[in-house]
Amino acid sequence: MLEIIALFFLCKQMGRVAKQKGQSAGKWKLFTVLGWFAAEITGFIIGALVFGTSNLIGLALLALISAVGGYLLVKAQLDKLPDEMEDEIERIGEKNE
Repeated sequence: MLEIIALFFLCKQMGRVAKQKGQSAGKWKLFTVLGWFAAEITGFIIGALVFGTSNLIGLALLALISAVGGYLLVKAQLDKLPDEMEDEIERIGEKNE
């Protein structure tokens, strides 16, 4: 449950950054959710293969850490994009008050 709440707030933040960069907020929110769950499932499967399925709490923690890693990968891709410059170009030569 806490994971879904965290993902909600992370998606809101990614949407704000995407708008700042001139990108579609919905697209990047979808990438965030997909990256989160894909990394979480991958982390759980790798943990189960390496450590076995006897320690479910450890597997859940490994899956959660992987999920955060998936979010960070998507965030890094978005952060690489340049900010939208239309507003700055239009304001060149304006007097700052």
